[in-house]
Parts: sequence; C-alpha cells; structure tokens
Amino acid sequence: MDDYPLLNVFWTMLWFFIWIMWLFLLFRCITDIFRDHELNGWAKAGWLILCIVLPYLGVLIYVIARGKSMSQRDLKQARESEAAFQSYIRQAAGTAPGEGKGSGVDELARLADLKDKGAITEEEFQKAKAKVLS
Repeated sequence: MDDYPLLNVFWTMLWFFIWIMWLFLLFRCITDIFRDHELNGWAKAGWLILCIVLPYLGVLIYVIARGKSMSQRDLKQARESEAAFQSYIRQAAGTAPGEGKGSGVDELARLADLKDKGAITEEEFQKAKAKVLS
C-alpha cells in the first residue's frame, strides 16, 4: 500500500471515470449517426470513420458540430415512441382515437339508428340518450 499513495488512487479513479464517460459519449454519437435520417450514407460513413480513426477528436468535433440536433432527434424519437405506445394502448383497449369522451355524437347516432330499426323503444332511447349526454 505504501508504493501506491492515496493521491495516485484518486488520479487512477478519475482517469477511469473520464474514460468510461468518453465511451458513453462515443456510443451515443455512433447511435446518433445511425439514427439521423437527414445524413446520406457517405456522410454517415465519414462521421463513423472520423469517430473510429480519431476517436477523441472525432467525438469532440461531432458534439460541437451536431450536438444541438442530437437533442432534437432524441425529442423526436421520444414523441414517436410515446405516440406508438398510445396507439398500442388504444388498440389493446379496443378504442379508436375518436372514441371516448368526444364521441357522444357517434353514440347518439347509433342509438337513433337502433330506435329507427325498432331494436329499442322510445323510452329506452331517451334513457340511453340521457346517459350519453350526462
């Protein structure tokens, strides 16, 4: 323990932490390169080569050049994921986007159709209409 002082342990841990953070940033940049639909294949290949051949400099340049749009793409993906999730929930619950509280008109039209066909009486129609309108 005497041959490796506490300050050296601190510096080792600091450099290890910085290296791990850089790895996270590298993988984040690489996934962002593939996620960006505005870049063509050659631009994606160029950014990948830069990030792989000159990793520290490539990641730094990428974050400086495209850092703001990285957050915009993240936000767009989060919105798309939320919309897909909500669509799945509606599908699993058996309701369409127009159904629910705003579909009183559709329900009244269905009830009127049932009354016209004779499937329900006028009294049943009035009760169901009052329930829909409340």
